[in-house]
Amino acid sequence: MKPVSTKISRVARPRESARAAYNRLSRWYDALAGSERRFSDAGLQMLAAREGERVLEIGFGTGHALVALARAVGPSGRVYGLDLSDGMLRASQARLEKAGMAGRVELALGDAASLPYESRGFDAAFMAFTLELFDTPDIPLVLSDCRRVLRDGGRLCVVSLSRRGRGLMLRLYEWAHQRWPTSIDCRPIHARESLHAAGFRITEAAAASMWGLPVEITLASKS
Repeated sequence: MKPVSTKISRVARPRESARAAYNRLSRWYDALAGSERRFSDAGLQMLAAREGERVLEIGFGTGHALVALARAVGPSGRVYGLDLSDGMLRASQARLEKAGMAGRVELALGDAASLPYESRGFDAAFMAFTLELFDTPDIPLVLSDCRRVLRDGGRLCVVSLSRRGRGLMLRLYEWAHQRWPTSIDCRPIHARESLHAAGFRITEAAAASMWGLPVEITLASKS
């Protein structure tokens, strides 16, 4: 796997610190991250999970996408979710039970750089505003393990803040990330280039803007 030679900021916050922060945020995360929802929904539409598929979501947060994926795969499919935060897991489990979808979804705590799943076990995988939370050296590890757990021809959709673009908001956000790296732990990345370097084939991509920050929605397949 060749490295991606692009300049992005590092993530300084340790995993345990991130886990503790998201545990605290889990009760209010829906209000804080509501602006991300429409981009996540666009990514789900691009992924187009189908009846009977096995789908993995990495960084499921409070479970909105899990509910949508569970409905899409139907009773003959299965959805798996992995997240670092046990607070997010509890919030997602409650949301799934309320939606009547808990029986189709299996949740786990873990690290996406070492996925606790067998190779070639999934038809599709989904990440929304998650990949940019990993430190730069870890991004290839996460994508490599995503590739491992997907079957041949399987697809991965990544929704992320994007380094593709310019503007005042992007510069201000990156300045804030560098100034307070443990509080603002995510930053814009080169998702498309990282997917290509990890051996994926880009099949569809879209660009959008969230409060002036560029967002990239990328669908890739395991060739």
